[in-house]
Amino acid sequence: MTAEFMFTTFTIFLAGMIAVPLASRFGLGSVLGYLIAGIAIGPVLHWAEVDVIALQHFTEFGVVMMLFLIGLEMQPKVLWAMRSRIFVMGGLQVGLTTLAVMAVAMALGQVWSVALAIGMIFAMSSTAIVTQTLNEKGLMRSDGGQASFSVLLFQDIAVIPMLALIPLLALPELMAAFGQGEDHGSGHGETGLSLSLVEGLPGWQTALVTLAAIGAVIIAGRYLTGPIFRYVARARLRELFVSTALMMVLAIALLMTMVGLSPALGTFLAGVVMANSEYRHELESDIAPFKGIFLGVFFITVGASIDFALLGENLGLVFGLTLGLIVLKCAVMLGLGRVFKLAGGDKWLFALGLAQAGEFGFVLVSFTVANAVVPPAVADLLLLVVALSMLLTPALFIIYDRVIAPRYSRQQEREADEIAPNARIIIAGHGRFGGVVNRALQAADYQTTVVDYSNEQLAMLRRFGLSAYFGDATRPDLLHAAGIEEADVFVIAIDNKAAATELARYMHDHHPKVHVVARAIDRWHVYDLWAAGCRDIIRETYDSSIRAARSVFEAIGHPRDEAEKLIGIFEEFDRRTMVETAQAFIESDDPHSENSPYSKLIRENLGIWEEELKEIMKRARSGK
Repeated sequence: MTAEFMFTTFTIFLAGMIAVPLASRFGLGSVLGYLIAGIAIGPVLHWAEVDVIALQHFTEFGVVMMLFLIGLEMQPKVLWAMRSRIFVMGGLQVGLTTLAVMAVAMALGQVWSVALAIGMIFAMSSTAIVTQTLNEKGLMRSDGGQASFSVLLFQDIAVIPMLALIPLLALPELMAAFGQGEDHGSGHGETGLSLSLVEGLPGWQTALVTLAAIGAVIIAGRYLTGPIFRYVARARLRELFVSTALMMVLAIALLMTMVGLSPALGTFLAGVVMANSEYRHELESDIAPFKGIFLGVFFITVGASIDFALLGENLGLVFGLTLGLIVLKCAVMLGLGRVFKLAGGDKWLFALGLAQAGEFGFVLVSFTVANAVVPPAVADLLLLVVALSMLLTPALFIIYDRVIAPRYSRQQEREADEIAPNARIIIAGHGRFGGVVNRALQAADYQTTVVDYSNEQLAMLRRFGLSAYFGDATRPDLLHAAGIEEADVFVIAIDNKAAATELARYMHDHHPKVHVVARAIDRWHVYDLWAAGCRDIIRETYDSSIRAARSVFEAIGHPRDEAEKLIGIFEEFDRRTMVETAQAFIESDDPHSENSPYSKLIRENLGIWEEELKEIMKRARSGK
């Protein structure tokens, strides 16, 4: 490890450590914080002669891991249900944006081949920024978020024909310049190791190899993941499990690259295949920290890659082109949103979220220069437009949060009179958790008001005569519209941990008389909700685990009533100790510290609690 490497790494991590908390504190989001950090250290990296573009290509692996984790969250049937949006909406977005940008470029004096290449470059959007921001804000499962993700998936697919088409657009005068050995700084003239499996193959053979690679990913994900991880688990080394998980993601990405496909698309497909795997949650927890680090450094390199000297020489032109691109793509997205019936704020979320150029633009610009399609001088300006449009994306999300979303929430507030007076139960979120709660209440003839981000879910509910609101249940104005002042019970069933915790805190502070029932994702989330003031917390997998343990007791010979008794003892004991640990957790400044009240309580009492529980269960089994 060289001093230069350590200096570069230290500088990047230090910049992120300073900028991101400040950006988050002022409500700007982590992505903008990373981009600002990159801008701040750009001169330092330039002084240290760091190859920022090479570092950027390396850290794009964060995008690959992010798509893998998103795939793990998706069932194949969910992906199949999105097929029309992926291929029809995505295809129209890429095609219409390419043609619109091409027309503008030709009007500005570019020949048709250069204009077409520019159109394809700018048709791409940033998977990294958009997906990260949607997840941070809890908007991924909204209709606008799902539409955005569908289009981003298609863009990954569209890269394949783009890479095949670009060499056919080569300009004779640029090809002559390359033939004379001129150096255009693209870096593609260097020779290196070629691992392509399709290079030089006829089209039909390339298609067969590509399909075989996709089939190999599906088969491996379905049938080999379990045996591999069971084999690795025998070593009982967590670091080996983590390295195996990373190895699998790398292997899939490499295979996709070797057949000319997007590595992010391949790992997403693998994630979908593994969505039902017994190791899904372990994979998520192992890969997520690496994804965050790689993505953070990637965003920093985007900020650091801006050539401020060239920007200063062409300030008006570059900003004009960037703003023009954003407006043009917004117009295309709004039109598609109307055609595909995206309502209200979702249409604007879709339009503003995808209005930038994407990280694949950096790759396509270099590829066009290397293949004598776009002149180097034009390419340098295109790189600036791509980087600046990505830099402005967090600002577009801020506009959505502070201008667009409140406007549509106020519109919903004016509809509050339509809520029936006896709808005193409000459910925030109608997914697999909230939906069951709602069905049970409806079966008992209780009226509910549902607040959810999905128009499709709400349309279904309204067909059955249920009161339903579209929107973000964490917004106070929308809760007011739903009748929170008259409610008796409020069920928090949303699947975003941070948003659920903040919502529980808001209810505790502003509506303490309303009984709150909150869904907890895991044990740590229970502690967070307890600290927020919620006292009726339901762990989403706890009751099913309790039922499974009861079934095991019955399977090994215990009568049903005895199994119920044993499970009841365990459940009561577990809930009592949970309250004790939760209280210690919120009294600890750093619960994970070895000397925190929480750690001390666990360390001093875990053995005692286990022995006490065993003794109580033993007496129960003997009938005493």
